[in-house]
Amino acid sequence: MRLYLFEHCSLCFRVRMTAALKRLHLQETVVLEDDSGTMMDLVGKRVIPILVKDDGVPMLESMDMVAHVDAIGDPVLTGPQRPEITAWADSVIPKSVPLTWPRYPLLGLPEFGTVAARDHYIVRKHKALGDLVELRAKTREQIDALMPDLEQLDRLIESPMAVNGKLSLDDVRVLPLLRSAAVVKGLRFPHKVRDYFETMMNRIGYEPLPAI
Repeated sequence: MRLYLFEHCSLCFRVRMTAALKRLHLQETVVLEDDSGTMMDLVGKRVIPILVKDDGVPMLESMDMVAHVDAIGDPVLTGPQRPEITAWADSVIPKSVPLTWPRYPLLGLPEFGTVAARDHYIVRKHKALGDLVELRAKTREQIDALMPDLEQLDRLIESPMAVNGKLSLDDVRVLPLLRSAAVVKGLRFPHKVRDYFETMMNRIGYEPLPAI
């Protein structure tokens, strides 16, 4: 299997962490941010992640990819799911985006390996969010808006080894969002959130992204 990805992409990380939890080797190809041609050639549209299965057939939806990877051998994401975790993930995304998107092109990630790729991202995100420099200037108020959600998650986490006590799809929902949020240098996770994040990242063998 080969996963086409952006290093900063939280949906991509869902698939990567599932493979890591299962100790499965997943071939990875980081696509330049402006390389729409590769995506078009594979699936006919601009989208990431793309998982090309062993039979050569591509998959598009990240949770379908997670299910496919977890079904190889004995599944590991067998624990219970809680609707409040799904609701938490849905609510935290719009609050974290103004913090994370403006920082990604500053982190030296491979998808921004050319000036053209980096500029392509900045132009796209400017259309969606506005000026990225101005957004970074509002970091403190954005952190203040996000902290109640992180404190809510702190109350929901049952174990540093799994958000619900046993690995489940809820971990796939939560950990990639925390990985993204951790790029914000001034953001401090509450105690249980920090323990969960550090324990899980160590468990799967991934370093956090740079923080700025």
